[in-house]
Amino acid sequence: MPEPRRTRLALYLDLIRWNRPAGWLLLLWPTLGALWFAGGGWPGWHLLVVFVLGTFLMRSAGCCINDVADRDFDRHVKRTAQRPVTSGAISVKEALALGAALALCAFALVLTTNQPTVLWSFVALAVTLAYPYAKRFVSIPQAVLGIAFSFGIPMAFSAVRGEVPALAWWLLAGNLFWVLAYDTEYAMVDRDDDLLIGMKTSAITFGRFDVPIVMACYLTFLVVWTAIGAGMGLGPVFYLAIAAAAAQALWHWRLIRDRTREGCFKAFRLNHWLGFTVFVGVVAGYALP
Repeated sequence: MPEPRRTRLALYLDLIRWNRPAGWLLLLWPTLGALWFAGGGWPGWHLLVVFVLGTFLMRSAGCCINDVADRDFDRHVKRTAQRPVTSGAISVKEALALGAALALCAFALVLTTNQPTVLWSFVALAVTLAYPYAKRFVSIPQAVLGIAFSFGIPMAFSAVRGEVPALAWWLLAGNLFWVLAYDTEYAMVDRDDDLLIGMKTSAITFGRFDVPIVMACYLTFLVVWTAIGAGMGLGPVFYLAIAAAAAQALWHWRLIRDRTREGCFKAFRLNHWLGFTVFVGVVAGYALP
């Protein structure tokens, strides 16, 4: 007898991490920050809605693809063993169909922008599809994730200006280091399981230098985005926000320095507040010069 509709819906929501919004918020804040940088302030309701909804949809689609690609690995990891695809509650075909539907919805939003942004969306999709498999071959797959999680930045500039200037790539490079920081914290949670199954992660590659490298990545991200904000003439409120983000990074050091699962996962889970703080600084910097 088929499962009740409500139960299927609950499984789909679990698949796209509906009750764990940290993932899509980590994508959202740098993307919106890029929108403000690209437009020199408020980007307009149309682009704001497109990028907020598009970010949520593409992250949800990415979860579907990731869970299908990792289903044979996830069953050996305590934290992921009960994911819907891994446990068999949702079939591979079903998960891929949902992911494709979500990606098509995101593409429909992109079609309301301009041709350059539509073309860049195909590059973004290719990186999204490549990431789950990078963990088999790349010693620091978090760098690939960093590109995937930062690609909203050039797309934001393309949507606003019709081109992607060097400024966008500097923002992407800086943001990549933030992704390396928080996703290494995430990888530190599963390090023991990943070693047993032969998964490649930055936490394993960095070894005993993981904590100092995470902190260096936080510093690089904040320095790059601060330099860009200074170059754009943002006001003192922007620097206050950067200082608050730096304070959060120091708190994360306290959480991860002992490398406990609980501390590392908490640091990862709360990283979206650091990104939100930087975004608020950018918005306030333009609004209150």
